[in-house]
Amino acid sequence: MKIEIWSDIACPWCYIGKRRFESALSAFAHRDEVQLEWKSFQLDPTIPEHYDGTELDYLSKRKGMPAASVAQMFEHVKTQAAGEGLNYDFDTLTVANSHLGHELIHFAAQQDLDGQLGLQDAAKERLLKLHFEEGGDIGDLDTLVSIAVELGLNAEKAREALAERDFEEAVDQDIAEAHALGIQGVPFFVIDRKYGISGAQGSEVFSQTLNEAWAESHPLIMTTEKGEACGPDGCAI
Repeated sequence: MKIEIWSDIACPWCYIGKRRFESALSAFAHRDEVQLEWKSFQLDPTIPEHYDGTELDYLSKRKGMPAASVAQMFEHVKTQAAGEGLNYDFDTLTVANSHLGHELIHFAAQQDLDGQLGLQDAAKERLLKLHFEEGGDIGDLDTLVSIAVELGLNAEKAREALAERDFEEAVDQDIAEAHALGIQGVPFFVIDRKYGISGAQGSEVFSQTLNEAWAESHPLIMTTEKGEACGPDGCAI
C-alpha cells in the first residue's frame, strides 16, 4: 500500500494531522507493508524568504481578520496540538517561505537506501518541530544545513544541494501534481491513488480508511474445495 501525503511545513494542521495519522498507522495490522511518501505543498508561495513581522501580523493582514480573531484561532489550534503532544508557540514562530525547507525534505529522501523514506519522514518531522515549537527559520540555509547534520546527512552535500536549488523543480512538481488532483488544502492523504482524506481527521477516520483500502486491494480469495461446516440450518453430517 502506498500513501502520499501533501503537506506544508508552515501548516499547523499538517503537524497535528501527521500525529493523528501516525497513531492510526501504528495500530494498522499491515503497517510494515505501507510505503509512505511526503509531497510538497505551499499554502502561500508569495511569502518572502524572511517576513518582517509576527505570525499574528502576517495572518491578520493576509486574511483581513482582526488580530483578536487570529489570536483566538491560535488558541484553538494550540489546544488541538496539545492533545497530540505538541507544544505550539505562535509568539516566537518565524514566518518564512517554506520552499527551501521542502527542498531539504527531497534531499533527505534521495539519501534513503531502504526504499522506506525514513530520512524523508525524519526531515519532515524535524522541520515541523523547528517551525512550530522552536521558533526556527525554515527558510534559512544555515539552519537547514544544521538540520541535515542532525539527521546524519553530509553537511557539504546538503549545503550544495540547497544553495544550487537542486530540488526546486521537484518541489514545484509536487505542487503542480496536487493542483492536478484537485487538492486545494492540506494536509491531504492519498492512499493507492484511490482514497483521499482531507484535513487533520481523527485517528479513527484514518484507521477506517486504511482497513477499507487494504481490503479492497487484498480481497479474500476462496478456494473451490469445501469442507464440512456448520450453518444456520445445522452442521454437515
